[in-house]
Formats: sequence, C-alpha cells, structure tokens
Amino acid sequence: MSQAHRQPAEQDEWDVIVVGGGNAGFCAAQSAREQGGRVLLLEKAPRQWAGGNSYFTAGAMRTSHGGLADLSPLLEPLPADRRDLVDLAPYPEADFLADLQRVTRGRTDPELAGLLVGESREAVGWLHRLGLRFELMFHRQAYQVDGRYRFWGGLALGVLGGGKGMIDQHLAAAERTGVRLRFDASVAALDAAPDGRVRGVLLSDGERLLARSVVLASGGFEANPQMRAGYLGAGWDLALVRGTPYNTGDGIRMALDAGAQPYGHWSGCHSVAWDSGAPRTGDRELTNQFTRGGYPFGIVVNAEGRRFVDEGADYRNYTYAKYGAEILRQPGSTAVQIFDAKSAPLLRPEEYEAPGVTRVESGTLDGLAAELGLDPGRLADTVREFNAAVTGGPFDPTVKDGARTEGISPPKSNWARPLDTPPFLAFPVTCGITFTFGGLRIDREARVLDTAGRPVRGLYAAGELVGGLFYFNYPGGSGLTSGSVFGRRAGRSAVADFRAAGSAPVEEREGVGPIR
Repeated sequence: MSQAHRQPAEQDEWDVIVVGGGNAGFCAAQSAREQGGRVLLLEKAPRQWAGGNSYFTAGAMRTSHGGLADLSPLLEPLPADRRDLVDLAPYPEADFLADLQRVTRGRTDPELAGLLVGESREAVGWLHRLGLRFELMFHRQAYQVDGRYRFWGGLALGVLGGGKGMIDQHLAAAERTGVRLRFDASVAALDAAPDGRVRGVLLSDGERLLARSVVLASGGFEANPQMRAGYLGAGWDLALVRGTPYNTGDGIRMALDAGAQPYGHWSGCHSVAWDSGAPRTGDRELTNQFTRGGYPFGIVVNAEGRRFVDEGADYRNYTYAKYGAEILRQPGSTAVQIFDAKSAPLLRPEEYEAPGVTRVESGTLDGLAAELGLDPGRLADTVREFNAAVTGGPFDPTVKDGARTEGISPPKSNWARPLDTPPFLAFPVTCGITFTFGGLRIDREARVLDTAGRPVRGLYAAGELVGGLFYFNYPGGSGLTSGSVFGRRAGRSAVADFRAAGSAPVEEREGVGPIR
C-alpha cells in the first residue's frame, strides 16, 4: 500500500471521523480524503447492513442538466434499440429550484436550496469520477409515446444498480482511496474539549476516538418509534420503516447535547404508499420494491371505500413523498390502490409484480370488494361517482394532461379515465416512512451551528440529519443529491478549517499531499 493510503493504528488521532455509512457519509469521507486527510468512517450497523438508507433507494438523483447531450458523458451506453428514441428535455437550475420551492410551500432554506440546486450537476460529475456509474431510468421515469421514450417529472438520472449498486460502488471507491471503515461502531456521544471544540467521539463500549473534525451523516430518526410519535404525532410509531432500522436519531441527539441548533420541519417526513404486507423495517433483498407509485393512473380508497386524495394532482415525483402521511391518517392507517385493465400496463413491474406483492384481482368490483373486506355498495358508489365525473380528453402519462374530473371531492386533476375495464386490480397499502425532515442547522460550508448561530468548532453534518431543506414534501431524487452536495462540502470544510487554524493534515505533515 502506498504511503498516501497508509492506514494508522486505531489509537492514532484521525484528521476526520465520519459518523454514518450511507451516501452522504461516503461523500464526506471521500471529499476529506481528496484534501489529504486521514479518514475513519464509523457505521453503527454490522457489515451486512452497510449503506444506511441509501441502500434502500432506487438510486435516483435529481440534477439540473442541459438535456441528453449534457448527461451523456456520465451514462453507461444506451441500449441500441433506444439510442435514437429518447426525448429528454433540459432541466435548468431555475426549474429545479422552482420545484423545490413549490413542494415545500416556500419554506426551504434559500441558501441551502441554492447550493443543492447550483451544485447538483457538479456533484454527480464528481461521483462519476469517484467511480459511480449512472444510467437513464427508463424503467421508472419514461414511458413510450408515439414510438419514443419520454422522460418526465424533472428526473432521469439514476445510479447503475439502484441503491444496492450505489453502496457497492462507494465501498469499492473507499477501498481504492484509503478511507478506513469500521462497522458495528455505535457512537454514543461527541467528545468535546473544555472550550467546546469537538475533538472526537465516544463509542457505546467506552472507546474514545480522537479527530480534528467530526462529520455527522447518520440519518434521521425515522427508525425510532418513540421519536416519531414525539415529533411527528400520534400514530407515527405504527408506521413501517422503508429502510435501515439503525437510523434512530443518534447523531441528532448527540449534536443537540453538544449545543447544536435544531432546525427544519420536525413534524414532517418523507413517507410513501408502501405494501401493507411489508416487514416492519427494510428488506435487504427487495429494498424499494414495496413502494406503490402507480396511483396517478388509478384511484385510491380508504377502508371505508372512499377516495381521499387527488391521485393526479401532480407527477408522482412531487406527491409520493407526502401521500404516505395521508394514508396514515385514514381508518386503520391503510388504503387500497385500484386499477383496471387499461391502466395496468402503466404499472412498473419492479413494484407491482415483485415477489410477495399484496395483490387482489377480480373480474368485478363486487368481487374485488369482497376480497378486500370493503363494503361492496360503498366501493361501487365511489367508482360510479368517479367514472361519471371524468371529463374525458387525451390521455398522456408523460405530461400533466388535464384529463380530469369535475363535481366530486377530492378531484382528480390529471390522468383521469373511467375505471370500467375488467379485470380490476387492487393493492393494499399503508404508510412507509423514508426519512424525517427535522434536524441540525448548518451553514453553507456544512458546519453545524449552535443555538446562537455560531459554528460548533470541529463539527459538520450532511445527509438526512440536516434540517431546513424539505418541508411538507420533497421532489423525488433530491435526497441522494443533497447528501452528495453537502457531504462533499462537509468533508472539504472539515479539512480546510483545521488547515486554516495552522494544523496540516497528518499525511501532509508526513510529506504526502492531497490525493487526486
């Protein structure tokens, strides 16, 4: 092993300790490593649970771009039968920012939002140079219309292999660059000097690890039922967890104990329609395949057989992360997505045909209701009222087509077609929580701020424990991008700040400059 990649003994002082081994943590570690820092990444979970919540994602990354020509240098070769049949409109920064502001009702922190949007394209390019591979998400974000593949909803780019592929590629990159990893390393507290500067961490077994800087990237509190009920409200302790069971709010708690400022939407979260038969926490094999995102092309009813959301209010990318909460509010915290034979071909196979899908099929609505345990008369009335309210008009799944209902509440604003062609399909769903929106306040350099708005010296943060970006809702694919942008900033700042204070990174003092 080269001197640049020399691994120190465990008792040595590290330049940067990163707490949390998801995408944000790996980005922070690699960024600090690029600056010549000796980096230790600590992950609470065992090795077989590597990757945090990132492992359970579809790998989608929202980024501004100039169209297919701009993204092509990042992409794996397009399939030959699709190469000349792709319609991918540019997604400028102004559109990304407008989408973020719209779904958060204008509450997103303007400085953080500007950085997320403005550095999104640069961040995915940086990940590509680290060794991550990208593809166009034909299977999730495109439909074939008039013989061409049309991408929609501001989202086209994904990591090859989804979340599983992302983590495998991050692990390989860490091995190449000399980032040291430790699993089963549960951090219990930050170690602070008498003057308040963070100088390391204390593990739950009492081990003390010293560092010049610490980056927290250990996720939100979505896997902590007590914190969910305390901050999100009654009933949230019953929600299923889409991802890792290890995101229990530890990083947030220890930062608050050290004087950090709480920030953001503490009673808000990202939650989706999730298979009602899914396990209580994430499945390492099926990961995001329990998601049920095809609802814009059907109707959703509660246990009383009544509709309760506008299924076509917007592209799925701008509604799916808030509709889990709507399901949780329904009787029994359950709902049913219903489709007919016209809409079934639009359902993504990886979600609706995956192993273990909770599914009911019948040639009649009465038969469907009987299988689901719904009141047949009430369901028939709901469907009859819906069908009568459909105004008609051209149907196009790649645009907000305006095919709507009139005279019913809630309305359906787009993609409304009568539910009248058997067989009928039903998919029982519940609420699956992804991550929480409340967290720590950071500045533009990803330094954690205290309650007076001053940086907590030696402490940085990135990923889902950063508050202030997302309120009420979330533009699909923004989470991994946020973790990349602010993880990269956190790692860079963690080294730059102690260098500015007159302390060079360990390897630089030994005559080894930043790695490239």
